Amino acid sequence: MAHLVFDQAELRELRDDARAEFPGNPVLAYVLENLASEGIDLNGCRDWDDIRAEKGLPERSGEASEVA
Repeated sequence: MAHLVFDQAELRELRDDARAEFPGNPVLAYVLENLASEGIDLNGCRDWDDIRAEKGLPERSGEASEVA
């Protein structure tokens, strides 16, 4: 897959948001700063089917009742 990185304007916004969130929510501030500095490794991302399998849920059948 790929590695998602942000352009300079997006980096600035993420870091500004991290500074604004820090006093009330330092965990969110850390996550935002981490995203800004490292980007997102898409190889480590999981999709809903992976999560369903991890939780032992059955595979989706495509039924309308499964749509939220």
